[in-house]
Amino acid sequence: MARKQDFNEFFDEYPEDNYDRDLLIIRKIDEAITGSKTLDLSGKFYFNVNEKKISELPYSLERLTHLQSLNLSNNAFESLPESLGQLSQLKELNLSKNHLKSLPESIGQLSQLKELNLSYNSLTALPESLGQLRQLGALDLLQNSLRLLPESLGQLSQLRKLNLSNNQLTVIPVSLGRLAQLSELNLSYNQLIELPEWIGQLKNLNSLKLSHNMLSDLPISLTQLESLKELEL
Repeated sequence: MARKQDFNEFFDEYPEDNYDRDLLIIRKIDEAITGSKTLDLSGKFYFNVNEKKISELPYSLERLTHLQSLNLSNNAFESLPESLGQLSQLKELNLSKNHLKSLPESIGQLSQLKELNLSYNSLTALPESLGQLRQLGALDLLQNSLRLLPESLGQLSQLRKLNLSNNQLTVIPVSLGRLAQLSELNLSYNQLIELPEWIGQLKNLNSLKLSHNMLSDLPISLTQLESLKELEL
């Protein structure tokens, strides 16, 4: 009986006309509550049952503090609750293919996060707290509406893969020159006019994609990238 009450608390805010969809979601929550470290609530999971996708998460999500992998891709989220930051053991978070316009500041509390997929959303800015994710190894921001990046991204000391393709960036912050572990950087399909000289500081970079920008020349410091194997112009 106690477990039934847990389910109701999680999804009592969803309307009855989504009953079949919610039954499937509750089964997934059941697995998570009983100890599973993975929770998949991606839109593809229940697409054949009901085409209406999730647009809100219950605030009681913070109860799943043991989760290590959370997939919320292919849904209709425009925002996320601050309670997301309570998932302190999370290592993988997939938020791709939603309608996110912003991220909660609490995302910086996910100190164990290693992979963050935010591709195919509507983000125009990122919170400074993102720089607190010191274990992050891969950050995917493909196909958003970013014009500026926070300087705090330079604090992501373990970052190896950074995808910023298909945004509206005109400049990239100097702090990114401190990403000593970065091996893949995708800046294609932006509005960059020039590439900064500090790009030469990324000694471990082996893939750099710059196509479809407005670059007229390249900095001499590119010759310092001795590990570079792929340069796409």
